[in-house]
Amino acid sequence: MLKLRIYWGLDMFYTEGDWVTKTFWNSLFVAFFLMPCGINLPSPFFIASMVFGLAIVLRDRKKFVFESALLLFPLYFILMCLGLIYTQNLHVGLDLVQRSLSLFLFPIIFMFVKEDASAVRRLFDFLLAGLLVSFCVNFGVATVDLVTYVSGNTSGVGVFPIFDLVIEEWDRFYLGSALSKSVNPNYVSIYILLVLSYYLKNKLISRERLAIVILLFIYIFLLASIAAYLILALMSVLLIIDKIGKEKKYTGFVIFLLGAIVFLNNPRVSGFHTLVKEYNQTDNQEVIILGKAKVLSWYTSIELIKEAPILGYGTGDANAALFEKYNELGYSFNSENEYNAHNQFFQTYLQIGIIGFAILMGIFALLALRLNSSRHEFSVFLILFISILVESMLVRFNGIVFFSIVVPLLLKKRSILGGRVIRNTEKVIPLKTRR
Repeated sequence: MLKLRIYWGLDMFYTEGDWVTKTFWNSLFVAFFLMPCGINLPSPFFIASMVFGLAIVLRDRKKFVFESALLLFPLYFILMCLGLIYTQNLHVGLDLVQRSLSLFLFPIIFMFVKEDASAVRRLFDFLLAGLLVSFCVNFGVATVDLVTYVSGNTSGVGVFPIFDLVIEEWDRFYLGSALSKSVNPNYVSIYILLVLSYYLKNKLISRERLAIVILLFIYIFLLASIAAYLILALMSVLLIIDKIGKEKKYTGFVIFLLGAIVFLNNPRVSGFHTLVKEYNQTDNQEVIILGKAKVLSWYTSIELIKEAPILGYGTGDANAALFEKYNELGYSFNSENEYNAHNQFFQTYLQIGIIGFAILMGIFALLALRLNSSRHEFSVFLILFISILVESMLVRFNGIVFFSIVVPLLLKKRSILGGRVIRNTEKVIPLKTRR
C-alpha cells in the first residue's frame, strides 16, 4: 500500500502515445494543479500546452473532427480583434487580445486531439490536488499571521483574553481574500465547486474521500463567496432530488437547511443583505462591501450599454468607460478600485457590442442543452453560468484559459467530460497502478 502511495503522483501523468501528446496533456495537468496556488504559476504550462497542441494540429490534420459549436470561440476572438479598430486605448486592447488567444486555439486543438475519460478525469484529480495544497498553504500562512498578531497584542495577559482576541479577530485572517491572497477567492470557489460536482456524484465509500469532501466544504466556507454559496445550495437541492429516496428526502432537507444556516452565519455573509439594500447611497462609502460594489458595477454597465447598444466601446475601452461613468455617478469606491463590470455578459457587451454578447449567450444556451441529460451535468452548467454572471472571467489569463478548456470539452457532441466523467460513476477506465 505504501508503495502505491509513493508512485501515485507518477501514475497521474499521461503516459500513452508519443511525446508530443504526452507533453500536451501533462502540461495541462500541471497547469490545473497550479491554478489554485497562484495567479502566474500555471501560465507557462498553459502556454506550453497551446504550443504542443498546435504541433498536434499540424501533424494530425487528417484526424480533424468538425464541431460547429466550438467555432463560436474563434468567432468571439475574431470579434475582439475587430474591436481594436475603434479602440482608443489600443495597448490595453492588444494586451487583452493576447491573453485571449487561447479562446481561438484550444477549441481548434480539441477538434484534432482525441481525449479519453482517463485523461479528462485526471484534470479533476490534479485540480483537487492543487486545491488541497492551496488550502494547507493558505491556512498555514493565516495561522502564522494570527499567532503573530495575537502575540504582539496580548503580552503579559492571561489565557482567556487571548482566546477572546482570537475569537474576535479570526475572520480578519481566515476569510475571503485574507485567506486566499494569491488567487481571487471567487476563482478558487469555482474550482472547488467543479471538483465537488464530480466527487459528490458517487458514494463516499472511503474515509479519505469523506475527509476530502469535508475539507473542501471548510475551504469554500472560509472563502466566503456568496455566489459560491448560492451555487452550492442549488447543487445540494439537485443532489437531494437525484440521490435520496422518498423516505430519506426529509432528512436530507433538514441536513441541507442546517448547512445553509451554518454558511449564512459566515461573518462576511450575514450582513450582506442589510448593506446591499443601501446600494444607492453613494455618500457612505464605509458600508460598501464587494457585493454592493458589484451591484453598482452592474447598474453602471447597463447605463453604458444604453448609450452604445450596437458596437460597444471597443476591446480596450470598456473599463475606461466604466471608470468615467463611476465618477459621473459618484461611485467613488468603484472608481478608486477600478472595478470592471463583474459580469462577463456585460463586460463583453461593453467591449464588442451586441454581436459578441449574442455569441457568448449562444455558447451558454448550447451548453445548457448539452448538459441537460442529468442533474450532475446540469450542476456543472450552473457553476459556470452563475460564475460568469458575477465575475468578468474573460479578462484575466487564467480565467480565459480555464474557460477555453473546460467549456469546449463540455460542448463537444460526444463529450467525454460531460458524458463519461461527470455523469457516470468511476468504473470507467481506472487509473493504472504500479506494482
